[in-house]
Amino acid sequence: MALSGIMDNKINKVFLIPILAVLLFMIGYQYICLAGSNFDGFYRDQDLEDEYPPKFLPKFNFSDRDLLRHVEFNIKGDDVIVFLHIQKTGGTTFGRHLVRNIRLEKPCDCKPGQKRCTCRRPGKKESWLFYRFSTGWSCGLHADWTELTNCVPAIMEKKEAQKNRRNFYYITLLRDPVSRYLSEWKHVQRGATWKTSLHMCDGRSPTQDELPTCYQGDDWSDVALSEFMDCPSNLANNRQVRMLADLSLVGCYNLSSMNESERSRTLLSSAKTNLKNMAFYGLTEFQRKTQYLFERTFHLRFISAFTQINSTRAASVNVAKDIHRRIEALNSLDMQLYDFAKDLFLQRVQFSQQQERHEERLRRHQERCRPREHRAILSRHRWEEEEAATPLDYGSQVVRW
Repeated sequence: MALSGIMDNKINKVFLIPILAVLLFMIGYQYICLAGSNFDGFYRDQDLEDEYPPKFLPKFNFSDRDLLRHVEFNIKGDDVIVFLHIQKTGGTTFGRHLVRNIRLEKPCDCKPGQKRCTCRRPGKKESWLFYRFSTGWSCGLHADWTELTNCVPAIMEKKEAQKNRRNFYYITLLRDPVSRYLSEWKHVQRGATWKTSLHMCDGRSPTQDELPTCYQGDDWSDVALSEFMDCPSNLANNRQVRMLADLSLVGCYNLSSMNESERSRTLLSSAKTNLKNMAFYGLTEFQRKTQYLFERTFHLRFISAFTQINSTRAASVNVAKDIHRRIEALNSLDMQLYDFAKDLFLQRVQFSQQQERHEERLRRHQERCRPREHRAILSRHRWEEEEAATPLDYGSQVVRW
């Protein structure tokens, strides 16, 4: 009986010692990995940090769903990016980035001297980008949200050979309303009119009574700022809200369909909703952040970095404080929209950076721990295989002990 007890104790030790060794090894590597991960440095893009406005404090409460923007954009499938270009927001520069600066398997074909580029999907003759640099002004010059959402699907069906169900991802750029307004005035002063714009809404363009012109003759060249501000039907006023709102909600350009205050509330609310639900929007004043959010949203990368240009024509215009206040009053809806848009934009940047830091920390943690975990599993499997291959011969164990 004593010999049998001694044999049992020694047999138990044979099994327990390797098991305990493996468990201690597993606990040890996990402790080391977890402890090491606490000292990982976060990924920091210094350009993004430096560009933040000082003491940015969020004003609006947005859900994670509002802040998270990740589009599984399938350039080889049926997805289409639709760029809503609002005048004097830096859209032309951004549009050039889209056709010339994105790293693609099949880059856009941009020939010297031609305004349009051919942006085809890999292996197909279909376009993945709906914008004037790729498809021209197919829905009218500077088509707004109301026009584009009613026009783009039908236009794409006509242009493309295959009649597939497409996913349309709308994007746009916004700009500080006063700077944008002054920039438009300077542009109109040089002869721009955009008079060929259709302004289609509910199946028709506005009548002359609904949208009177602000000038006589071919254009409004050399217009003074005071005269520019005095025209009540000047579409430069609150242009960003008008171009982002669903105009059908307010009777299009028929100002008699509802009172002014109700019309303003409806337009602003609609513009905010449409902007928030767009796949992406950027701000002219934050070029690097705009690039960053676009890349994070669409999983596409630009070849070269965006450049912040502050020496614009609008920046060179010095206006008196009373004129500045009047421009803000004429663009009160745009001022409210931009305040909302800027807050949401900067919150999205912060949210994306936090996500990116978490992803980077998790990736480094996994890379550090994977070799140790792999070795621990191999060691455990090797021991189990050896035990399974060795017959348990109690007699031989007694002789060896």
